[in-house]
Amino acid sequence: MSRILAFDYGLKRIGIAVTDELQLIASGLTTIETPNIFTFISNYLKTEKVSLFIVGEAKQLNNQPSESEEFIKFFVQKLAQIHPSIPIIRIDERFTSKMAFQTMIDSGLSKKQRQNKKLIDEISATIILQSYLYNR
Repeated sequence: MSRILAFDYGLKRIGIAVTDELQLIASGLTTIETPNIFTFISNYLKTEKVSLFIVGEAKQLNNQPSESEEFIKFFVQKLAQIHPSIPIIRIDERFTSKMAFQTMIDSGLSKKQRQNKKLIDEISATIILQSYLYNR
């Protein structure tokens, strides 16, 4: 089978999560500086088969798009243009950063470790991916 890649887009960094080949388990993969994301994806696809991209959809509490959604839409459009054979699904990403931070607390990470924004982004991508797997 193939993997699913999920992205938690940010202006500075993008958290990335991936499934196993059976698409059962979501795991954090890495966090990439935003300007380097398309190079990373192209290199990853040279060694791994990916059948689906999941991208977080930024919404406010009132269900309206957040300010960052316009940047995410541009990312999604470019992703679709560069890799047209891989479908893209959007998943509501509200509260994922808070859930990621709480996960870090629950895991017993120190205050210093919890300040690692790259880790928060990676965990957020994992939560987005797990949400997709749970609801598909």
